[in-house]
Amino acid sequence: MTVRTAVVTGITGQDGHYLTELLLAEGVRVHGITRSLAHAAEVRPEVTMHEAALTRTDAVAALFDDIEPDMVFHLAGMSSVAASWADPVQATEVNALTTAAILDACLRTQDRTGEQITVVNASSQEIFAGSPGGVDTETTAVAPTSPYGAGKALGHHLCQIYRARGLQAANAILYSHESPRRPERFVTRKITKAVARIAAGRQAGLTLGDVSVQRDWGWAPDYVDAMYAMAVRGVGDDYVVATGQAHSIADFVAIAFAAAGISDWQDRVVTDESLIRPADRPAMVGDATKAWDLLNWKPTKSFHEIVVSMVDSDLLQERDA
Repeated sequence: MTVRTAVVTGITGQDGHYLTELLLAEGVRVHGITRSLAHAAEVRPEVTMHEAALTRTDAVAALFDDIEPDMVFHLAGMSSVAASWADPVQATEVNALTTAAILDACLRTQDRTGEQITVVNASSQEIFAGSPGGVDTETTAVAPTSPYGAGKALGHHLCQIYRARGLQAANAILYSHESPRRPERFVTRKITKAVARIAAGRQAGLTLGDVSVQRDWGWAPDYVDAMYAMAVRGVGDDYVVATGQAHSIADFVAIAFAAAGISDWQDRVVTDESLIRPADRPAMVGDATKAWDLLNWKPTKSFHEIVVSMVDSDLLQERDA
């Protein structure tokens, strides 16, 4: 049986970690691309690592000509809305120009070899941030409200453009997805880390913005399963990946404190107006019916289970500290 080959950008991130585990379990040969091999030690030894600047089209094309992948998962990029406001130029470069380079390299290699390459691009709910409220689908108007969202929107459209040229490029429109591997710059991990420290007596309280904001939170390994299913299907398309359920930050906080055995969470949370983003939609929810129907995919972990898993992991880290 022919061994399939995959390229993963952003392989050292949360999604890259879980995707690597899945691909190796499925018998796929994995190549990872990173800006610096300094983080290569974090990756499974079975993975072949490459150092490359993803904005250099010729360098990426040469690398893909050498690897000849069957599937490419483009996960690399700036992953924070707040960080994109601090450096909008870099946000646009890493979220859009890298996508252009990846897509063009794949099309060149596919044209040369005559073998199909399926691309899965990590798009984002933030491309819909300026759309009217309601449940988002693949046909919701693209209307970003941040440099991060704008870069993701351009990458999203580029996939559709290259799809029209014969490349099977899929957009995974990922809604918020969490795990114990979520970086602490994200509010969810900020919460669970703080709760664990408070429970251990190492921190007094937690500072947050608007806790009434509602988001559709899923389990990162589930969302990686969806992206792999897109690659296996081998058809360029757009898919919302979400749970279809909204929960507030206050809901997240309450469950997190309860998981640590603390009931009076309101007394421990302080609101900082500077952390509130006025352009944010009060609620963002995705409808993943298309992914359910075409990919036979559904989320497996509930919101409550996700929060408790993250808190348990951080409590364990604090105990071992």
